[in-house]
Amino acid sequence: MRRATYNSMVTRLATEVAEVFPWDLAEEVAGGVDPLLLDIRCPHEFAAAHIPGSVNVPRGVLEIAADYGYDETEPALVEARARRVIVICRSGNRSILAAHTLGLMGFGDVASLQTGLRGWNDYDQPLVDDQGTPLDPDAVDTLFRSHLAPEQMGPSSRAA
Repeated sequence: MRRATYNSMVTRLATEVAEVFPWDLAEEVAGGVDPLLLDIRCPHEFAAAHIPGSVNVPRGVLEIAADYGYDETEPALVEARARRVIVICRSGNRSILAAHTLGLMGFGDVASLQTGLRGWNDYDQPLVDDQGTPLDPDAVDTLFRSHLAPEQMGPSSRAA
């Protein structure tokens, strides 16, 4: 059996998960749709920049946050099984994995924000920090840039 990679899992599951572009989400909200905006990034990422009104449930605790009876239970998420849920991450990849999981758990109207917060910011939609302060889109671009160390690139990139 061939080992799955992060990219191969995202690519495979992207065919099974609904996705919504930032401009479509902005239009939905402007039209009166009130989705649960579920940001599944790590707490420090959420604190730095997020969509106003979004709920942070890190992907690592998603399954137990989506059910009652756990320290990590997030009532707003548990109660959203019949509500539209938009899953959000930085680039729209982790959110595909999380949206797939929520579908398995019985959430009926789940979509991943395609292009993630990078795309949301590129579309000039509002982002705030943990104090609720609006963020400058150019500063957010810097936050969302990858900062890979050489050892994170893998052995083939260091052989040169």
